[in-house]
Amino acid sequence: MIENTRQPEGQRERQPKRQPKRQPEQADVVIIGAGFAGLTAARELRQAGRSVIVVEARDRIGGRTWLDTRLGRPLEIGGTWVHWTQPYVWAEMKRYGIGTVQSPVPETAFWWADGKSHQGSPEQLLNEIDASNRQLMEDSRLYFPEPFSPLAHLGASDIDATSLAKKIADLRIADYSKDILESFWALNFNGPIDDAAFTQALRWVALTNGDWKICFEACATYKLQGGTLALLQEIAAGSDVRLNTTVVAVEHDENGATIKAADGSVFQADHVVCTLPLGALPGVSFEPPLPDSSRKAVSDGQVSKGTKAWIKVKGTPQPFVALGSADWPLNFAQTEYEADGDTILVAFGPDASRLDTTDLVQVQAALELLVPGQEVLEVASHDWTADPLSGETWPMHRPGFLSEALAAFQASQGRLFFAGSGFANGWGGFIDGAIESGLEAARAIQDGSLA
Repeated sequence: MIENTRQPEGQRERQPKRQPKRQPEQADVVIIGAGFAGLTAARELRQAGRSVIVVEARDRIGGRTWLDTRLGRPLEIGGTWVHWTQPYVWAEMKRYGIGTVQSPVPETAFWWADGKSHQGSPEQLLNEIDASNRQLMEDSRLYFPEPFSPLAHLGASDIDATSLAKKIADLRIADYSKDILESFWALNFNGPIDDAAFTQALRWVALTNGDWKICFEACATYKLQGGTLALLQEIAAGSDVRLNTTVVAVEHDENGATIKAADGSVFQADHVVCTLPLGALPGVSFEPPLPDSSRKAVSDGQVSKGTKAWIKVKGTPQPFVALGSADWPLNFAQTEYEADGDTILVAFGPDASRLDTTDLVQVQAALELLVPGQEVLEVASHDWTADPLSGETWPMHRPGFLSEALAAFQASQGRLFFAGSGFANGWGGFIDGAIESGLEAARAIQDGSLA
């Protein structure tokens, strides 16, 4: 369980009124957040000769990636999957000699469409999605001919106000196909698609040369050998990381930056890199304030407000994949691990507020809709949406973010820079995007890019 290190107001009032004043710590760069973006930026800057301090509110590194021992084995509670179409994470894996582990290949599939359940082969389910998804994504390369430069072609701004739900509604397809397609994209956005940016979906598929099947393979097939922690520890080696240090304020001007933490710690630096997700930024005050477009994006938040759960079920069912209705508490599940005669599934749902994953009765009912006949034994999960240090799962943007806010977050704001998966040019929402963004921030500081 991740605990918020910020003190409740009542506890603050009970503290002694006079605290010894701490001397600010000095560094060339202070990085807020020890996820993949922050640790990558720290390594690059440190290797370039800069002094760097990484401050992290949690009691661990990794941010929204978290390898933890649950249900009797190491499980990825947050971000998990990687792919060779993701050049930044793939290069890091090669740098440190880390391979991949493939998820089990499903042998049967369950899905819900047109008001009834269906069962067949996984290939049949993919074929049921294929024609409508190809129609939906047919212009991905037209709008994003250079997927790692999404702002280079202004044509994308013409459709950035469009929601994914509207584009699907406008397709001339049967309700059966529409039901499957809506659930497929609710899974990818980990949230309802009514407020999901169509451009976000196009960007993902453009990154796999317009092939939605390869994009889907990148989302849920290959895991890091040794888990995400293995790669995190390699990247973090040698960096000065301060855990349990929650930043509450950032002030910067032409002379440098001051970073203040809830425990009274103060850091001063030439530059500061903030890698917090949109959902956590309301907990930090910025002076001068962020640009209007950035503040609006923070206020709107991300679409991704869903659930990821590891579910142990009794026995060893045939490996399966299941896709339910877009509005079910769980709309996806697949088998992942054998566990002493039982099986561990990974499952996702679009709205964390609709499923209490600590209640086995609720989880049993939700799974029964997807795959009848499975007996739930245990569940492991974390409510990333309710966690004030994240406020979201993986970053999935709303309409308008690409054309109105991304450039502002990517630009230096005096001494302040932003990095993170949500601000990446390429694989936004993935480990790859976080690494890319961390590299970009480090390069901008090294190049002396100041507004």
